[in-house]
Amino acid sequence: MADIHLETKNLSFTYHDGTEALKNVNIQIKKGEKIAIMGPNGAGKSTLFSHFNGLTEPTSGHVEVEGEKIIFEREELLKVRQKVGIVFQDPNDQLFAPTVKEDVAFGPMNLGLEYEEVKKRIRESLEMVGMSGFEDKTPHHLSGGQQKRVAIAGIVAMRPDIMILDEPTAGLDPEGVDKVLDILDNLNKEGMSIVISSHDIEMVNQFADKIFVLYNGEIIAEGDKNQIFSDKELLKKAHLKAPITTEILYNLKEKGLDVDTGKITIDEVTDEILKLIDNN
Repeated sequence: MADIHLETKNLSFTYHDGTEALKNVNIQIKKGEKIAIMGPNGAGKSTLFSHFNGLTEPTSGHVEVEGEKIIFEREELLKVRQKVGIVFQDPNDQLFAPTVKEDVAFGPMNLGLEYEEVKKRIRESLEMVGMSGFEDKTPHHLSGGQQKRVAIAGIVAMRPDIMILDEPTAGLDPEGVDKVLDILDNLNKEGMSIVISSHDIEMVNQFADKIFVLYNGEIIAEGDKNQIFSDKELLKKAHLKAPITTEILYNLKEKGLDVDTGKITIDEVTDEILKLIDNN
């Protein structure tokens, strides 16, 4: 159990109007993993994420962080939120201070850290996300990509073990997507577990080690990207598109060519096509 960072056990949540948002969700997130939770809009991704650090209390089942069940008392929740940081889909839900440095300082100050330590964390966190020099800017005057990076810096400054990001690349241009993914890869290399939600297949294909597919409040599949993305029936059921690489290989197979449709990356697909050329 020591290598499990976060786990849900038969987690269910029903809204006051009777809508079942989550149904017996069982997920294990191990230390150092890069996880994607995929599903169409309305699948329950944001609701699930709000359980991961105690923002929402389950109707039944529970969440464990490093083997400890989340207890809904102020001091206990504060401990959980030091370990599990959440970056919301819309940075405007997270950024509220007059300046970038005050926004990033908010979390560390709530931890009761000394002023010098808070200053150090602001500097290091902004440096890590490529936003040094923006300390005195107003967050709402920044671009969407810059706001996203400041929101990530605010969580990084808390030094969590796990970072949860709801649609981290939504609304960003390709350069913004690459910058955010680079930041997440670097944080992961330093030992942080990263969990993202997305229905951007190409981005998840680039990022995730393991994928959970959430549909109608239930986990209907889990596996590595080769297992998930090569299963066209699963993707169809979950209203997700296959990556363009998968589509190419399936088209070749339908034309009678001998290719492995389990290949996913651009390099793997290129190799498959080169093999076809060599064999002909």
